[in-house]
Amino acid sequence: MRWSGRRRVTALTVLVVAALAGCTAGTGPQPTGSPTGAAPTSPPVPSAAPFRATAPAGPALVLDMADPVRAAVAASRTLFVEAPVVVLAPVDDSAAQLTAASAAVALGAPVLLTAPAAGAPAASPPSTSSAPTAPSASSAPAAPVPSAGATGAPGGVDPGVAAEVARLGTTAVLVVGAAAAPPGPVVVRVAAGADAATLARALGAGPGHGPSLAAGAPVAAGGAAAAVIGLARPGTAVLRAAGATAGSAPAATGAPPAAPGTTSPTAAVAGTAATAPTTAASSDGPAAGLRLTSPGSSASGLPLTAPPTAPPGTVALVGAGPVPLAVLATVRAAGLPVVDVPAADPRATSSAVQALAHAKPSHVVALGGGFGPADRLAERVAAAATGVELPGGGQLYFPQDEGLPGKRYVALYGSPGMPALGVLGEQDVPATIARAQAHAALYRALTPDTVVAGVEIIATIASAGAGADGNYSTERPVADLLPLVQAAGAAGMTVVLDLQPGRTDFLTQAKEYESLLELPYVSLALDPEWRLGPTQVHLKQIGHVDVDEVNAVAAWLARLVADHHLPQKALVLHEFALSMITGRDRLDTSHDELAVVIHVDGQGSQPAKVGTWNAIRQGAPAGVHWGWKNFYDEDTPAMLDPAGTYAIRPTPDLVTYQ
Repeated sequence: MRWSGRRRVTALTVLVVAALAGCTAGTGPQPTGSPTGAAPTSPPVPSAAPFRATAPAGPALVLDMADPVRAAVAASRTLFVEAPVVVLAPVDDSAAQLTAASAAVALGAPVLLTAPAAGAPAASPPSTSSAPTAPSASSAPAAPVPSAGATGAPGGVDPGVAAEVARLGTTAVLVVGAAAAPPGPVVVRVAAGADAATLARALGAGPGHGPSLAAGAPVAAGGAAAAVIGLARPGTAVLRAAGATAGSAPAATGAPPAAPGTTSPTAAVAGTAATAPTTAASSDGPAAGLRLTSPGSSASGLPLTAPPTAPPGTVALVGAGPVPLAVLATVRAAGLPVVDVPAADPRATSSAVQALAHAKPSHVVALGGGFGPADRLAERVAAAATGVELPGGGQLYFPQDEGLPGKRYVALYGSPGMPALGVLGEQDVPATIARAQAHAALYRALTPDTVVAGVEIIATIASAGAGADGNYSTERPVADLLPLVQAAGAAGMTVVLDLQPGRTDFLTQAKEYESLLELPYVSLALDPEWRLGPTQVHLKQIGHVDVDEVNAVAAWLARLVADHHLPQKALVLHEFALSMITGRDRLDTSHDELAVVIHVDGQGSQPAKVGTWNAIRQGAPAGVHWGWKNFYDEDTPAMLDPAGTYAIRPTPDLVTYQ
């Protein structure tokens, strides 16, 4: 049986960014290559107010990115306990958000989004950018966020933003561009697109104290997300869109006001490195040129701060669709590494699996509803963190289901040392491995997918006699099968164990081979032709199984995979007559741990085989893959060659030879 030949190819990249460290030494080991594994170059300031970051409560948290304002609040609420400074940027100004991201990472502060201040000119398009690959999907936020009712009004501050600023104990806000500001905290403003020297003055950096900044390379169109993910401390790059000039000061009439009716002190910090800060009077605060300083404050008016220590064992995931730049900046400011997960499944690619195996996270924050339920994501991450991969790479049996480069399988069928049961048993173990690999090699020029060689081993053999246990099935000992199983695994091949249970049930026999099924490259096949009723014997009728028995095996196998954090396994169901699986429309294909294959394994004339193929596919449950069997001796007028086999539609995902 074999999967349908659906194939959606998506370029994929896995990007792991080393976690930001805290501002002082002694915060514990950092990931290899971490730009912040050492203390900042300037000595700690005794009066510095600390940022405090935290990990989410559970092993996995999925945040919805559909609404940028709410998403930014949710990210801040998830990762920060305390923030003496918050960075604000307009929701519709990507240039401002690039500047805000640089400031936030340099400080270790969250970024929140607001509407433009009253009377502000129209800005550039909304600043959401996406990690490569997957389409976005919706999911409920991890925590409720107050309604964004005021966001649409000019000069409005979202109630959720104001509440988050209050929760964080913020005493000052750095406002970038024409963003509105909430009442209460000291307001320091800087223009969007400010250069490194200007932004350093806004942050109160000076010799021996404050965050360190560096000029960054221009950010090309479409590169904003990667640029923000790449920000680190110390020496944080100051991002500016390619072709943009350094931001200028607000108009001489004054810095954009805070929310109407408030009395937030305001300091304007703008201009370029060669331009002195503009002295501008705020309509509701002191003159901006008056540096608002106090013990523990910088010359700009922002408090002296210390960046947070990164929450240990915490990683952010992207790849489920667009992520607001503000959210990415908050994640990096909190010190989280970012792993790009194509198709929003951590098991999907070798690069994602290895990145998570290196990080070994105890907590993940997934940025995008497409990552799905948190409990499912936690199990996927646990599997990926083992670093164990399937033959052909990654941990998905058929990655083409997720729009990624696909995999197909070509295997020999039979039982070791028993040539009458198929070509697998016609030679010793080394020759079997070589023969299987040679068969698979013939298919590689016929498809862009990865073709994986394999063996399907008959583990329990239908027998003419009842045997000592009376079940008309000979169970081969695990020790008899182990040499071939281990040799196939060492050769990078897939293994499928086939059950012909006679008068016993499939689940009872499957449990006898649990030790082999715990191996990551070993899957399971059920052969209903050889499933007998209480009084039946083989070859007097075609056997059959009720779908409830199949579903019980599927549930047990899925639990085995989850309990051992294994890659996906195939559950192969042999079928050449619709009567072989009764109630097939109720086949459970929902297990995330399994890929279900219906293997159409009839023999005979090629027209008859195609007719069986088409009949078995009618009314099949959604989500199954498809397999085809070639018989050396029984197919007439001759067995199909590889090109003829792949001419079958849909193209078989699994081809076996008997």
